[in-house]
Amino acid sequence: MLEIRRLSAAFTAAILVATVATQPTAAQQQSILVFAAASMKNALDDVNAAFTKGGGDKVVASYAASSALMKQIEQGAPADVFLSADIDWMDYGAKHNLIKNDTRFDLLGNRLVLIAPKDSAIGQVNIGPGFDLAALAGSGRIAVGDVRAVPAGLYAKAALEKLGSWAAVEPKLAMAESVRGALVLVSRGEAPLGIVYETDAKIEPAVKIVGTFPADSHPPIVYLVALTAAAKPEAVPYLAFLRTRQAKTIFEGYGFNVLVKPAN
Repeated sequence: MLEIRRLSAAFTAAILVATVATQPTAAQQQSILVFAAASMKNALDDVNAAFTKGGGDKVVASYAASSALMKQIEQGAPADVFLSADIDWMDYGAKHNLIKNDTRFDLLGNRLVLIAPKDSAIGQVNIGPGFDLAALAGSGRIAVGDVRAVPAGLYAKAALEKLGSWAAVEPKLAMAESVRGALVLVSRGEAPLGIVYETDAKIEPAVKIVGTFPADSHPPIVYLVALTAAAKPEAVPYLAFLRTRQAKTIFEGYGFNVLVKPAN
């Protein structure tokens, strides 16, 4: 299964490289290609629209798990900006000279929550040491991002281990390729419970938050941004725009905690 996923990632990257390569050079120069964590989609779409409306270049965004996006960049995908939901994958990019490390900064924070379908009989639960998530799920599955690579899955595993719930929960996991994939499983009623970011839960009316994981049960959830090593000069103003009060207002409207001090 892991080998199939690797081949799939390589195939996706190859298609992306080939597609961009066949576009006219002028068209490439007129747009900024942003690779961003799947959980940022709704907020970042609005930020990108505001940037372009304000006179900036067109922004083309590709959303997926941070792990998959960094691997695509490593394989030659021509991204200009990388927005990661995980410090380790940004560190990976720095270690392999795939990003311009001097442009890197912490942008956003988030929270990890437990969700259920909107019409679920499950009410509010207190998540703490000894929390019996396996019993709460009953015979159903618990949707999460892949705990081996997807940031939201890694945070979920860390939290469950810290709370002493991991051993019982692991056999019940339904792992998705991204946190948004886990959100879909719960919104469709295919899983009675899921672990996602708070911002994901807030944009999906078909789910409800039934509990919040303690902040000290997992590493801080930090979204980082940097220009890629191959970034076009046009991407520099875009990176600056992410630090503006206008961008801050949009991100906060979706529930993110903005970590960077606005530049204006």
